[in-house]
Amino acid sequence: MKKYFLIAAALTCLLPGSTVAQEKKAAADTLAFTVVKANPITSVKDQNQSGTCWAYSSLGFLEAELLRMGKGEYDLCESYLVYKTYMDRADKSIRTHGDASFSQGGSFYDAIYCLKNYGIVPQDAMPAPGSLYGDSLFNFNQLDAVASAYVGAIAKGKISKISPVWRQDLSSIYEHYFGKLPEKFTYKGKEYTPKSFAESLGLNPDDYVSLTSYTHHPFYSKFILEIQDNWRWAESYNLPLDEFMEVMDNAIREGYTFAWGADVSERGFTGKGIATVPAAGAKAGTQGSDAVRWIGTNERNSVKAADNQGELTITQEMRQAGYDSWQTTDDHGMVIYGLAKDQNGKEYFMMKNSWGNIGPYKGMWYVSKPYVAYKTMNILIHKDAIPTEIAKKLGLK
Repeated sequence: MKKYFLIAAALTCLLPGSTVAQEKKAAADTLAFTVVKANPITSVKDQNQSGTCWAYSSLGFLEAELLRMGKGEYDLCESYLVYKTYMDRADKSIRTHGDASFSQGGSFYDAIYCLKNYGIVPQDAMPAPGSLYGDSLFNFNQLDAVASAYVGAIAKGKISKISPVWRQDLSSIYEHYFGKLPEKFTYKGKEYTPKSFAESLGLNPDDYVSLTSYTHHPFYSKFILEIQDNWRWAESYNLPLDEFMEVMDNAIREGYTFAWGADVSERGFTGKGIATVPAAGAKAGTQGSDAVRWIGTNERNSVKAADNQGELTITQEMRQAGYDSWQTTDDHGMVIYGLAKDQNGKEYFMMKNSWGNIGPYKGMWYVSKPYVAYKTMNILIHKDAIPTEIAKKLGLK
């Protein structure tokens, strides 16, 4: 009897549908990561229902730069940056009669422009996001509807002469949502203005450059990346794809982080904290928070370890075709801060998102190098993170 029981138990373990077999198969299909290099970053924030990824990622990058420089940990204020940027974007839209788009989005350059021209403030210098309208996080559903209608009515309206008071009216709307822009504030016992606080940080706006990789402009030159949220018409340096990837890899290994602008609407960008390049793609839903907009209410399935070995090899031509056909779009800004390997030896960039502590990695993602090669729009990086030979080709050395 005991002999037959043991044989039956052994056979049960070998059956495909058994619990033990399923657990072993699940373990084999699960990606496991080992950190190669992780540079210091600040905590994960949550942009919630707002199109402000560009603000969270660019300021998160600058906060990481302050850590790299030994300046300590800072929490820089998104509200200040967003307020200033939206006022400038409204001005551009009205001056161009609506030809320059007005929306919640922005670019990494908005943070650099603000730092250089207006200064920056710590989070404590302004009300916490959402607190003025009874929320604990940003929620721009009503704000965007009101502000866009106001700006659109002026920019595209049949008005023969515009009154200059439109700026005060729009500023009043933003003040109710973000709070009054501080002229002076006290931080750690010392009084600052936004500009003097920015100067105290020791961040030189001219040290930061945008890089991209497309063939419709000459390599090693600068061009204005043709995306709607690049409304300031900022220029990016153009590199061949292999050198573009070399810059990113070198930066992490040398202790630098960078702000990463990319398309996250692909099926391979999962809600399970992994991004790869599968054979087919699908769009997610567009309701609710920014996270739900891209990964859906029922998070996308995780990518299996076995499937991951069949990722596409990305070429310069594939990258360009995606951009030209609108299959690669300017969706989201994030921070890349590290490198890791899976159990098969494949390398991934480690990314900090701004959707709160969601997913198995608490707001962090592992992004395969093919995904980065294929779906990166541009990066913002310290020019010293660029290898010397490449920097010389760009005229930065």
